[in-house]
Amino acid sequence: MSQPIASSTTASPFQGAIGVFDSGVGGLSVLRAIRAALPHEHLVYVADSGHAPYGDQSEAHITQRTLTVGNWLAEQGVKAITIACNTATVVAAKTLREQTHLPVVAIEPAIKPAVALTHSGVVGVLATRQTVQSAAVARLVELYGADKRILLQGCPGLVEQVERADLHSAETENLLHQFITPLLEQGADTLVLGCTHYPFLRDTIQRVAGEGVTLLDPAEAVARELARRLADNGSLTTQAALGSVQFFTSGDVAQVQAVMSHLWDAPLTVQALP
Repeated sequence: MSQPIASSTTASPFQGAIGVFDSGVGGLSVLRAIRAALPHEHLVYVADSGHAPYGDQSEAHITQRTLTVGNWLAEQGVKAITIACNTATVVAAKTLREQTHLPVVAIEPAIKPAVALTHSGVVGVLATRQTVQSAAVARLVELYGADKRILLQGCPGLVEQVERADLHSAETENLLHQFITPLLEQGADTLVLGCTHYPFLRDTIQRVAGEGVTLLDPAEAVARELARRLADNGSLTTQAALGSVQFFTSGDVAQVQAVMSHLWDAPLTVQALP
C-alpha cells in the first residue's frame, strides 16, 4: 500500500513550484495554459511516458503510477499538483487527494460546459477507453446530461499518435474519421476533447468534424482553478521575474525530448525521472 504523501521538511529542489503530470506528452496542453495564466510561477512537468498510455492500463496500475509521481513531486517540495490527464483524474484523483495535504487540481472531460453550448442536444466525448468507461464520467453524464444525449467515444491509438508527434498523417486522420463520423451521424454539434493529448490534434479534428462543430478543451479552466486555489491559500508567487519550467520523463529521454520540443514549439531539455 502506498505511503501517505508528505512534504519535505528541508529545502527541496522544487520548493514552491507547481507540479504538473500526465501519462505522457499530452499534458503540455495544460502546462501551456498554466504558463499563460501564471507566468511567474515555477513549473515542474512529468511525462510518465514509460507507462503510457494510461487509457489501456488497469485501474490499479493507473492509481499506482499517479501515487508514485505524486509522491515524487511532493518530496521535491512542490506547493500544488495538477493532474493533466483525464484518465488519471477519473481513476485516481480521489486517492491522491486523500494521501496528500497539497492542493490537487485535476482535469476532467468538459461535459458540463458542452451541455450548456450544444444546440442539437447531442454532445460527443472523445477520450481514452478507461476514461469513457469510468464511474466518474458516468457521474458527469448523470449530473449534466439528463435532457441531452452524451455520446462517449473511446479513441484507442490517438494517444500513441501524439506521443510520436504524428499529428497530420493519413493514419491519424483516418483514426479521427473512424471515431468522429459516428458522432456526427447521430447529430453531435459539440465535441469534448476528453484527453489532454487531443488538443494537439485540434486542427485535424476540426477539419474532420467541420467548422460548425464546437470543440471544447478544459485546459484554461484548469489553469483558472489552480490560480484560484493558490490565491485562496496565499501561495501565489509574488516575484516579478518570469518563472522557470523543468521537464522530466520516465520514458526514453531523447525521444520524449524531441517530441516535447516539437509540441512546445521551442527547444527544451528533458531529464530522466529518478
